[in-house]
Amino acid sequence: MRAYVITGGRARPSRNHFDLITLVTLAARLDRYGLNPEACQILDLLGRGAQSVAELGSAVHLPVSVLRVLLADLMTAGHIKAEGRITDSRADRSLLEAVLVGLQKL
Repeated sequence: MRAYVITGGRARPSRNHFDLITLVTLAARLDRYGLNPEACQILDLLGRGAQSVAELGSAVHLPVSVLRVLLADLMTAGHIKAEGRITDSRADRSLLEAVLVGLQKL
């Protein structure tokens, strides 16, 4: 029921710009009147700096499908923009192995 209320009953976003590694940033500091608390929480998180969709989903505790609808609405309203994906082909093997070791310890 909560997801239905948050998205206004929509199951699909109006835009399909957001996969888990899309980097999202604030586009402008606009009036938040009419935004639901979850959308305001997303904007507060983005006020600290750019974040991926996966990071935002983890922080706001929403399913990705719901988050994509909210992000699309925020983008349409001019609050956010998608900066692309977090990828860096320059990562060397030793760094990736260190990350893997760290993840295995969790």
